Amino acid sequence: MSALLTRNRIIGLVIAAFIALIDQAVKLYVVGPLALRQVGNIDLLPFFDLTYTENRGISLGMLQATDMETRWLLVAMTAVIALIVLVWMMREKALGDIFGLALILGGALGNIRDRYDLGYVIDYADFHIGDFRPFLIFNIADAAITIGVVIILARSLFVRDKEETESGDAPRGETNDA
Repeated sequence: MSALLTRNRIIGLVIAAFIALIDQAVKLYVVGPLALRQVGNIDLLPFFDLTYTENRGISLGMLQATDMETRWLLVAMTAVIALIVLVWMMREKALGDIFGLALILGGALGNIRDRYDLGYVIDYADFHIGDFRPFLIFNIADAAITIGVVIILARSLFVRDKEETESGDAPRGETNDA
């Protein structure tokens, strides 16, 4: 078991737990002391507001959970995805990959908790430039998932060839024949 839980993997688990806890703490603050559910909107900066939204769907509002069956289907689907990400993370060795996967896992856990407890995900972060909104209203979990996916994609596109070369494998198109 100690071989499975290397230092990098433990760091990944801690990061995932931290993201999930921070996400839940901020959501509690938003609906509790800030009473954003009742207020609806708080202008913070010229380009950033807090706007209460209940997201009953998945990314970009797709697959809306309008009944109990769909709600539990979404909980099950996202739990399976989170489990796949966890297994993937536990198989990785590079801290960069583990970090990206930990962000995805932590964000998924934060949103799963909302959907399980409430039937929807609480979103509140509203970035805008005037009336233009480049993103839907989101939360810390959504941001962590997005950043994690970008890290995984960037590493898969830009880091793999370097790591293969360093480990003694020939870069694409070259051979080790001397």
